[in-house]
Amino acid sequence: MKFHHISLRVKNFEDSFKFYTELVGLKVNKQFEAGGGNVAYLADAEGDTEVEIIALLEGQTFEGKGMFLCFAANNLEAVHEKAMTLNLNPSNIRQPEPDAKYFYVYDPDGVSVQFREYK
Repeated sequence: MKFHHISLRVKNFEDSFKFYTELVGLKVNKQFEAGGGNVAYLADAEGDTEVEIIALLEGQTFEGKGMFLCFAANNLEAVHEKAMTLNLNPSNIRQPEPDAKYFYVYDPDGVSVQFREYK
């Protein structure tokens, strides 16, 4: 069985769309209006990672507690610098193990997002 996607109910579609496309680098796979709001499926170049962001007028949004999303980065320092340029207040880069280093940043809805570089 293959993991298909994760869905996040967001407060502000434009802010979340910008975060996941500009910082994470996901591309629009599918986008449409539904239920008075917006939906976008965003995927990596291979289509292996897919995040659905949903902004509806009513209903609960995700509060980002107790979980984090992790994206593999080829150049962690460049992603960290971009997060700083976008004023996202990223954590320091940490390397608690020899073959991986990472940092965290919060998306516009408070979801903890980790960027990790593997050797």
